[in-house]
Amino acid sequence: MKRKNHNNRQVELPNFCRLGVNLRIALTVEAALVAGVVARVPDVPAFWAEFIALSALAQPALLLTLLALCATGRWLRSQSYRLGVGFTLALGVTVPLLATLWLNPLLASSLPVPPAGVAVFALLVGAGLLAYFNLRARALSPAITEARLQALQARIRPHFLFNSLNAVLSLVRSDPRRAEHALENMADLFRALMGNASQLAPLEDEVALTRAYLELEQLRLGDRLQVVWHIKKMPGDALIPPLVIQPLVENAVYHGIEPQPEGGEISLNLYRSADKVHIVVRNPIATDVSHHKGNRIALANIRERLMLHFDLDAQLKLEPLGAVYQVHIVIPYTRERTQPAPARPHRR
Repeated sequence: MKRKNHNNRQVELPNFCRLGVNLRIALTVEAALVAGVVARVPDVPAFWAEFIALSALAQPALLLTLLALCATGRWLRSQSYRLGVGFTLALGVTVPLLATLWLNPLLASSLPVPPAGVAVFALLVGAGLLAYFNLRARALSPAITEARLQALQARIRPHFLFNSLNAVLSLVRSDPRRAEHALENMADLFRALMGNASQLAPLEDEVALTRAYLELEQLRLGDRLQVVWHIKKMPGDALIPPLVIQPLVENAVYHGIEPQPEGGEISLNLYRSADKVHIVVRNPIATDVSHHKGNRIALANIRERLMLHFDLDAQLKLEPLGAVYQVHIVIPYTRERTQPAPARPHRR
């Protein structure tokens, strides 16, 4: 469950199954451990002896804590924010404490660790980490993120709008039904462009939006634009950031199809492999060097929003493969509606 602060920003616990979250927790614990040992020992040999002894206890305790947080993460985020924080801290103290009671007899030859000290250490580090993740969520919603999204939308509107309107006007008398359908596609597309880009959307909705866009482009390009869909293994219920596939396809049309008189083929392959969703878009590489190169606003925006939603668990790879250019996105398969911190409302 989420809570709103005075800036109307949604606050929620981090996803403890995410690689980026686990890595930050592990590095923070290790840094706190090093700082504590440095403050206690007088010389380097003593530092290494105590650090190794403490690590023999801290590493298993940390691993068990991360597993427990990941296993209960969905339930923790379903609670109110304050209650979720309380349960998270309780779990973050209880698991290391139990691990200490279990491992202390096994590590009798090394430095004994008092359970009370473990509890205080885990509580302080846990509280600091939750505060950090809260502040980080605020920092991940600066005005520049919204500005880049608006720049992307502004770039699409004039370039695509005028081309689509001209194509529709050419059909009004000759094929009014098709013109009406094209206008409906335009309405759907621009409704999505003007929508809230901070909410995750079902993959099947993004595919429908991309199909609407491609139908509009085919009015203009005709047989020059060939599209092949590979979506038999697509998990339609997977949640992804909105406006990820359509800008990739727009780039493919603009840079791969338009410059070539004979046109070409755009291939979209969407599938799930284990706990990952793969989105692969391929288009021919244009041989016309006079066709100006893009400023990569769309790709930079997509990369930034993937990081915003999925942190280190998301990948975006750009690969020229001979005569074909490929964009490959890999994101975690999730059906849980999470929301990054949206930017504060603009003052006008």
